[in-house]
Amino acid sequence: MQVAVFILVVLGFVAISGALVRLVRVPLPVLQIAIGAALAWPARGFHVEIDPELFLLIFIPPLLFSDAATAPKRELLALRGPILDLAIGLVFFTIVGFGYALHWLVPSIPLVVAFALAAVLSPTDAVAVSSIVDRNVVPARLMHILEGESLLNDASGLVMFRFAVAAAMTGSFSLGAASLGFLYAVVAGIVAGVVALIVAAKTLQLLNRIGGVPAEAQVLVMILIPFIAYLGAEHAGASGILAAVTAGVLTSGSGIFRYLGVSARMQTMSLWTTLSFVFNGALFILLGLQLPDIIRKVPPELSSRHWLIEPVATVLILTLCLIGLRFLWIWVGDIAQRLAARFGKRKAEPFGLRVRLAGSVAGVRGAITLAGILSLPLTMPDGSPFPARDIVIFLAAGVIICSLTIASLALPKIARGLVEPGEDPGAAEERRARVGAANAAIARIEIIANDASEGEAADARLAVADSIVAGYRRRIAASDEADEARAEAREAGRLELELRFAAIEAERTAVRAMLRSGDINDHTAQALFAEITLTEALLKGRKERK
Repeated sequence: MQVAVFILVVLGFVAISGALVRLVRVPLPVLQIAIGAALAWPARGFHVEIDPELFLLIFIPPLLFSDAATAPKRELLALRGPILDLAIGLVFFTIVGFGYALHWLVPSIPLVVAFALAAVLSPTDAVAVSSIVDRNVVPARLMHILEGESLLNDASGLVMFRFAVAAAMTGSFSLGAASLGFLYAVVAGIVAGVVALIVAAKTLQLLNRIGGVPAEAQVLVMILIPFIAYLGAEHAGASGILAAVTAGVLTSGSGIFRYLGVSARMQTMSLWTTLSFVFNGALFILLGLQLPDIIRKVPPELSSRHWLIEPVATVLILTLCLIGLRFLWIWVGDIAQRLAARFGKRKAEPFGLRVRLAGSVAGVRGAITLAGILSLPLTMPDGSPFPARDIVIFLAAGVIICSLTIASLALPKIARGLVEPGEDPGAAEERRARVGAANAAIARIEIIANDASEGEAADARLAVADSIVAGYRRRIAASDEADEARAEAREAGRLELELRFAAIEAERTAVRAMLRSGDINDHTAQALFAEITLTEALLKGRKERK
């Protein structure tokens, strides 16, 4: 019962945080972490012991799968060079640079354990990045690079974390074995993601052949894809995170949605949106729940002189070190890109100083780091305590909070003015696509109407075709590049939506009256309410796009 109450409380505060974020004007992850810390801080507050493996399995695969499925594949492919450079090259650079800096700053941490902390701190958090970074103030190219990096560096960082922990446990390290192990983890992880997607597609095909299968069964197959990919890869000793990301990246282009019915497609999209919001919020609240206990156990090595000042200063220095290493790597990458473009006689697209700084500050750490560091073993093979375990857990939690705070406060100021005013390229592309689709629809409807035979049925078909074509022409006018034409079309569209919403509200009121009077039963009312709600959702979507 206590577990059930705890889950309900967390879900309740996830919902509350969605409303509070509008009032307090802070990034949602920061607010949710604060809520979690407030719940756990009192002596009798909520507390939960996180099982890192269970934590990774429940939260990380679905969240990364969802982010990967909605990521812009064209842009990620076009920017694969800088993305891989950050997702792999920067990870190794951070492990070496941060590891030595940490060992120098806190000598009580063995070098190999410092490398382990550096490895688990190297991945950026896809969830936190998308929550903090405002797409309207950050250049689209930088945003796509950050998204792609955060999807891929989880795998590289955690694989190297495992090698560092193994080296700390055994006292030996082989570069050749580590390189082969890393390559295997990457390749096998990708294969596991592809296999999971194939298995899901075959299952949906089988359900279609059976016929009459509820849409909910098809939705369940889609929900299970990231978990199947993750567990399959982990069972094979590969990267489960990379498997979930691979499955998500390939989902939209694999054609798997053609095996879903219309109802199943709508339910899948709606359910994934809800799950992403719930899991994101619960994840950061759980992170906040860990903070008071971690802070109460400040290691004596970090508080020998001042209980508060010394550990806070250490965390701040390490966070700035991570930002500095990231800035240096991006800067060197810019120089290398210019040289490569000069020798290849290509046009270079280097980042300016402020964009490099924005990209460095936006590399926040989050759930992957916390789950990874909490998975450190308690004891060594000989039964002695794992060296500096409490210190690195404290430092990891501190860096997570500090990186989130710095990004939340500094990024809006750094990024201000980086995006030139004017129409968003994505919006312009969407407008052109709408015009093209509408023209194709008009052409098809006119062909069907003109092929109709003469008579009363033909007249009715032409009248219906004219009505449908008129709607498409209004859509084209609303996307017209001429400001005056677009303004007129939008005003007409606004009046149409106003009337349609009024009609929908009248329908809903009439159905309620019939239900109360007993003219219809609950099943009939639910069916009508579902149709009305769907129509209303479509109209609201049109209104938001306008």
